Order: sequence, then structure tokens, then C-alpha cells
Amino acid sequence: MLRVGLTGGIGSGKSTIAAMFKAHGAHIIDADQIARDIVLPGAAAIDDLVAAFGPTIKAEDGSLVRPELARIAFQTPELTQQMNDIMFPRIVEETNLRFAAAEAAGHAIVIYDIPLLTEMGTDLVSMAIVVDVPVETQVARAVARGLPEDDVRRRIAVQQSREERCAIADFIIDNSGNLEESQSQVDRIWTSLMPA
Repeated sequence: MLRVGLTGGIGSGKSTIAAMFKAHGAHIIDADQIARDIVLPGAAAIDDLVAAFGPTIKAEDGSLVRPELARIAFQTPELTQQMNDIMFPRIVEETNLRFAAAEAAGHAIVIYDIPLLTEMGTDLVSMAIVVDVPVETQVARAVARGLPEDDVRRRIAVQQSREERCAIADFIIDNSGNLEESQSQVDRIWTSLMPA
């Protein structure tokens, strides 16, 4: 089973690219979904996050108030790292369980859709695909999805740079054009991933 990391910054269009790979037949493991699953009400991760960031990040029903956590945790690189130190080990543990399940199910190619691949380390995957767009495109797309611009820029500032992401890439998808251009890049990469 080939494990392929798919990464890109906020607003890069990574989810759109993941959907294109899925249409080709790839099995997708979504790190964002894992991150949501491990902070469901009653999960130990919530208690650790509350201890680190305060009671305002936990709703009355026990669920995580994600925008409030993001508002606090993305203020400085140190706070972001503190959040990552709580979340990353749990995400890795659950990821490995899902990889094992995918392998047991006979999937040949698994795309691990993960925004923070460079931060978490590339040892989870065999190769990396980076979805790349200019920073201003990231901002415009994320704002169009309803996120406040200052929040988006804070997130970009504390995450890995485009250059750092591209440095770990086996393939780079320029997703700043139209969907047809992105699709053709995905098609070429998929062909190269398929066993001979």
C-alpha cells in the first residue's frame, strides 16, 4: 500500500485536489476529520486543551469551541506549538489505526489529506504532494469561506511557509489556475503513482 501525503496551506484548495484523487480511486484519510474526532465531547484531548487554553474553548454540552481555540492558539507560534503538542500525538495514533484498516481492506493507494504534514513529520507517508498557491490567493479563498482575514493571516504566519512545504514535495500542484489545469496535474501524478 502506497501512503501519499497531500498537504497545503489554508485556502490552497487541498480538499478539492483530494476529491480529484478520490475520483481516480484513491482511499482518502482526512487529518482534519481525525482532529475533529479526537475532540468529541468526553475525549481526553478536550480536557488537556481546556487546561492549556482556558474554559472558554469548551461549550456547555462538552464540545470544543473550535473558533475560540483557533483565536487563542494562533496568536503566537508558542501557543500554536502548545496546541500541536496536545493534538499531534493523538492524531498520529489514530492515523496509524486508519492506515492499518485501509491496508487490511486492500487499498493500493491512500492519500493522507493533512494540512500540517511538514509540522507533523513526513515519516507517516512514503511521498508528499504539495498543493501550492500564492499567499494572497490563500487569504482570498479562506475569507470567501467566511473566515476573518486577520485570523487567516495569523494562521498563515504561524504555519510552515510555502517554501518549507515545497521543499518536502515529491510533486507540487499549482492550484492557482482553473479546475481543468489542476485536474490535468492530478491526472499526471495519478498515472505516475499507479503500479507499472
